Amino acid sequence: YPWRHTPETQLSEFNLTEIEAMLRSYTKVLFVRDPFQRLISTFMQGMGSSPSFSSFVQDVLDSGQHNANVAWKPLVSLCRPCLVQYDYMVMFGFFRQELGHLLRRAGLPVDSRLPEFTDTQVRSTYSWLSEQMFSELSLQQKKQLSHFYHRDLAAFPFSSSFLSD
Repeated sequence: YPWRHTPETQLSEFNLTEIEAMLRSYTKVLFVRDPFQRLISTFMQGMGSSPSFSSFVQDVLDSGQHNANVAWKPLVSLCRPCLVQYDYMVMFGFFRQELGHLLRRAGLPVDSRLPEFTDTQVRSTYSWLSEQMFSELSLQQKKQLSHFYHRDLAAFPFSSSFLSD
């Protein structure tokens, strides 16, 4: 359906027959990241107007899932993994390894000219930062965040997430 496809076109704009045909014809790759790390990244990039991480988290919780910004909205509501059969799922922290694997599976040449991804290097930094920022939150905020992202935590292997506890 290339005549109807533009970069701004969303899947929901097509009828069910068209959606099914498109999904069968594409290789579907889902990039996922721990929801708590997404919150930290969003806060660090200054996307919230809150002076502290704790108040930023409270703003996120107060906005609710339906009014959530795409930067912190639960992934399950954005990518619909129960409806779309993704061919690959790539976790933050493994982009370089996974990209090489995806290129080989697609029959494309894999060479040393792959871009340098910083996700692998920042994994340990995010671990330390997550611990620090998680300690700023109240017990109630921690419970509310776990509930806010409970579907993401159930759908994806975020076993080391601070929100999994």
